[in-house]
Amino acid sequence: MKIFLSVDIEGATGIASFSQCGRPSGQHYDFAFARRMLTGDVNAAIRGARAAGATEIVVKDAHGSCKNLLVDELEPGTQLISGFYPRNDYMMDGLDESFGAAMLVGYHPMAGALRGMMEHALSGGVHRFWVNGVLAGEIAVSAALAGSYGVPLVLVTSDQAGCDEAVAAVPGVRTYATKEGYGRYMGRLLHPSETWPAMEAAAKEAVSAAGGIAPYAISGPVTMRAEFRNSEEADYASMLPDSVRVDAYTIELTRPTFRLAHSAMLAVFQLAMRGRASGD
Repeated sequence: MKIFLSVDIEGATGIASFSQCGRPSGQHYDFAFARRMLTGDVNAAIRGARAAGATEIVVKDAHGSCKNLLVDELEPGTQLISGFYPRNDYMMDGLDESFGAAMLVGYHPMAGALRGMMEHALSGGVHRFWVNGVLAGEIAVSAALAGSYGVPLVLVTSDQAGCDEAVAAVPGVRTYATKEGYGRYMGRLLHPSETWPAMEAAAKEAVSAAGGIAPYAISGPVTMRAEFRNSEEADYASMLPDSVRVDAYTIELTRPTFRLAHSAMLAVFQLAMRGRASGD
């Protein structure tokens, strides 16, 4: 069985703030530590998947500039998709119908999640995000992208709030919580000597149960709505054809399928980034 593994970083073992896990720069002093913890999580999930019979594993580095994982530190035989390019499936780029299951490692809760560590929406500047009128985050969006290819999401690792979010959104998904949030930048973190063996066991169980988990598919037409923190972001985002300016902060669009709506919303996010810089 082929397994697709999408990797974020905020929900990884031992991470408590963005200053640790942004990207290699002076502002993110603990980035080397964060990527080491993340690599440990990913390797645990890989070992568990292989113990359940996975024959091929593709890992998508999906945080920030998408250059967090070092290929030589991953379990041998793993294929890594690294670096950033504006493809339509974003955090799930590389996935297709040939995979038997998908896993999300190190994901974070959606914006506004109570006690969600580093909770946020899909893109910088987005305050809240909805799919068909339901608040959603990266967990649900990645699950639905997998579902659009007929691939079930079988495991999510995150903090406890993110795991609760996954269970509420995706029937049958397994979860493992690396930590419990007390607030956005504070929580009770489990030691890697506990998280890595437990994550390996969770991945083994999840892949073993893949045949009984239905893909999380959202049928079309699909309406997505993004509420930005600043109006100038929505100013530029509203330039996308067939988008609707709901109010000063909010853009909405409808497309025939989930993947088409998601692709259009990625264009909205890119335009919003240009708007964010317009006052400089």
